[in-house]
Amino acid sequence: MVQKNNAGRTVLITRFSAVGDIAMTLPLLYSLCRKYPEHRFAFVSRERFGQFFINKPENLEFIGTDPDRYKGLLGLFRLYRELKKRVAPDCVADLHDVLRTKLLRTYFRLFGGAVCAHIIKGRKEKKALTRQNDKCRAQLTSTFERYRDVFTRLGMPFEPEFHSLFGNGKGDISDFCSFIPPKGDDKWVGIAPFARHNGKIYPLERMERVIEILSKHEGVKIFCFGNGPKEEETVNRWCAKYPNTISFIGRTKFDGELRFISHLDAMVSMDSANMHMASLVGTPAVSIWGATSPLAGFLGWNQKREDCIELDLECRPCSIFGNKPCIHGDYRCMKIEPEHVAERILKKLRK
Repeated sequence: MVQKNNAGRTVLITRFSAVGDIAMTLPLLYSLCRKYPEHRFAFVSRERFGQFFINKPENLEFIGTDPDRYKGLLGLFRLYRELKKRVAPDCVADLHDVLRTKLLRTYFRLFGGAVCAHIIKGRKEKKALTRQNDKCRAQLTSTFERYRDVFTRLGMPFEPEFHSLFGNGKGDISDFCSFIPPKGDDKWVGIAPFARHNGKIYPLERMERVIEILSKHEGVKIFCFGNGPKEEETVNRWCAKYPNTISFIGRTKFDGELRFISHLDAMVSMDSANMHMASLVGTPAVSIWGATSPLAGFLGWNQKREDCIELDLECRPCSIFGNKPCIHGDYRCMKIEPEHVAERILKKLRK
């Protein structure tokens, strides 16, 4: 539990979803907490996101909850009272700015006397970027900067300093030696081919061709990531078909995946959670973008724009989240040649 500190302030931070957005808070939160050790910070979110908070600073507490249990004005007032009793914040930093968090911060301001600030999402600029006609293709403020701005307005400016959840080292993977050979001089490549929305998924037959090309290169080991039986079936088929290809699905829990990803030489991902997981452990990501774009400000922490693979089409980006149906019906933004993708990955490995 966050303890009151007479020499500092107590700050409640809210963000309830989604995986990638939660991951993007960590480089900022860890940097903030280390900049202000005299302050106490409490981050409230869904229980399952607590697994991200590995090696967290001592003055940062994660509070897991189920916001769906607190419905309506009265339900959220009950959550406010519970958080006020547990945290008693001087400040509230709303990194979500949805109806639920707007009400929470209003309760803390009106009844708890807290100073509040919320994220400025830039909805107008994002709409201009993704509209069908006359798109305004300009680089938007990154989500990291939007998060940092909230704390600056609360009187806590800071410069982010974050490399990995494991500091300057890597995670312990000694418990994986039963199915993973010693790395030696091999290059390890992670492949995370799945995403929530079709507009973010590189066609699986094309990704299979990428794996086929990579598997023929001596000294390259491929590790496939995914979740659920359908994705596992696809990955198992690839692993049976191509040498040096190993499934990591179901091998470990979330923290184990992060520990292992820290040892990869590159993670190949969509605009998805796996890009952000790689970012949290200092692993470079070669990311494939379709309906979405890095211009929207969601590129992973310390990832390079030069490692983003995308087509220059008039229709893209058409979506911030990749959830809109393709106006052409064929997701032509994802018709990137597998040979090009494979070459970009190999180029990254050669650096």
